[in-house]
Amino acid sequence: MKNMKLIIAFVLALVVGGAIAGGAVWYMSKDKGDEHAEETGAKGGKEAKKKSAKKEEKKSEEPPKYLTVDKVVIMLKRQPGDTLSHYLSADLVISTDAKREKETKENLPMLRSVAVRTLSNLPMATAQVMTIDQFASELNKAFDEAYDNEGREKPFNEVMIGKLIIE
Repeated sequence: MKNMKLIIAFVLALVVGGAIAGGAVWYMSKDKGDEHAEETGAKGGKEAKKKSAKKEEKKSEEPPKYLTVDKVVIMLKRQPGDTLSHYLSADLVISTDAKREKETKENLPMLRSVAVRTLSNLPMATAQVMTIDQFASELNKAFDEAYDNEGREKPFNEVMIGKLIIE
């Protein structure tokens, strides 16, 4: 008799425990089901697929990595009759991603060289009136051309100007 009470108590505890666990699973899945029902509701499954695709993109998207090329110093072209030397000093910021960061770091000396070649062709009068965006645009064009000439893909997104001094 005592064994029978112990077995009944044990079975009852299992049933109650199973019911609690089942209720917890149902409750947790109910919230996800409601979101899915809203997504696939009136406007159909296409929007739900777009939303889930965007969520997946955001998860896989990594924040950009920024590398610097410090103190690119260039002597600007002199104008006829100009006796003073004029210099430009720039710090470049290269935007890339984690996958291409190593390759971009390996290319920093080449990037410095292309920047010097591009900016040293500017006369002082032109450099003085250019905006930061114009400098960045000129550099990005030069980098695109350099990689196209080599038949390689550019391992970074864009070059920005971190600091610019013209004397």
